[in-house]
Amino acid sequence: MATTSPPTPDYVMGLMRGVIDPELGSDIVELGMAKGATVTDDGWIRLQIDLTTSGCPLRAQIQKDIRARLTSLPGVTRVTIDWGELTQDERSEAMAKARFNVSQNAPDTSIPSTTKVVMVASGKGGVGKSSITTNLAAALAEQGYAVGVMDADIWGFSVPRMLGVDGELVSKDGKIQPLVREIGTGRLEVVSMGFLVDQENSALMWRGLMLNRAVQHFCQDVAWPSDLDYLLIDMPPGTGDVQMGLAKMLPRAEMLIVTTPALNAQKVAARVADMGAKNYLRIVGVIENMSEFVAPDGSRHSLFGEGGGQQLADDIGAPLLGQVPIEPAVSVNGDQGDPAALGETP
Repeated sequence: MATTSPPTPDYVMGLMRGVIDPELGSDIVELGMAKGATVTDDGWIRLQIDLTTSGCPLRAQIQKDIRARLTSLPGVTRVTIDWGELTQDERSEAMAKARFNVSQNAPDTSIPSTTKVVMVASGKGGVGKSSITTNLAAALAEQGYAVGVMDADIWGFSVPRMLGVDGELVSKDGKIQPLVREIGTGRLEVVSMGFLVDQENSALMWRGLMLNRAVQHFCQDVAWPSDLDYLLIDMPPGTGDVQMGLAKMLPRAEMLIVTTPALNAQKVAARVADMGAKNYLRIVGVIENMSEFVAPDGSRHSLFGEGGGQQLADDIGAPLLGQVPIEPAVSVNGDQGDPAALGETP
């Protein structure tokens, strides 16, 4: 009676291209995790699989997928998996490949393809990121542009108050309708979690998956108008789930980093820039906020240190686009919903 020949090592490795790392979203061969296979004449397949970490919680799932693809093959009598761990360089290369693949296969959104999307980000809270976002949006609208503002700072939403936009988000034809404020010959189209809570001081007790779902709705289920020139996204501070989720959903977006002259703000802002670069986002530049205080007599005082913005720009290879001094009208006008960029302040 004829016996069935076992598969070749090349055939086995080809099957491994169907095994997807659940976290990275790419196959284990492309990621360099499947190092090779040997097959004996009596059908014993032996695989070397190196994971990103030795304690990878998804190891059982990967193992189950591998065995499901191999154990039922004709001529296979046994499957052995030798587990290892990628080196630091291999792990970095695998992550880079995974991020690039994600950037090339972004999900569909309702944001027009002609819209310039800018993520306004910071490493830590309290540097004036939302103030920069709202004043930049208002200034662009005053010049006649249609400007969308997405308040993705889910926990610390402040955009509605700072732009003087109030109301509730409603749905029409299955799409969330942004709230609109006309400014000069332009307009603002705003969405925020602040429009979905009863009171501005209500706390949102949400965790990663719910947060990602909220910003996914803002990207996919909002009726962003077809003539939208800009979409400014007020990002949460840091490099958490929301930031990484948006980077994956909007790979063509650009990132504007806001920092202060203080060294500690500059250091954490560098991590945000690194997150953006690793997700293939273009870092358009750095804004140094609260750069100095100019007294009525014209004297200048660097209350938070000097040089943090320029140092960050040099470190990440992006231009320093501007330095914004401490201006009381920015805070006062923001509290009143009247961005200082629309007034006669310096």
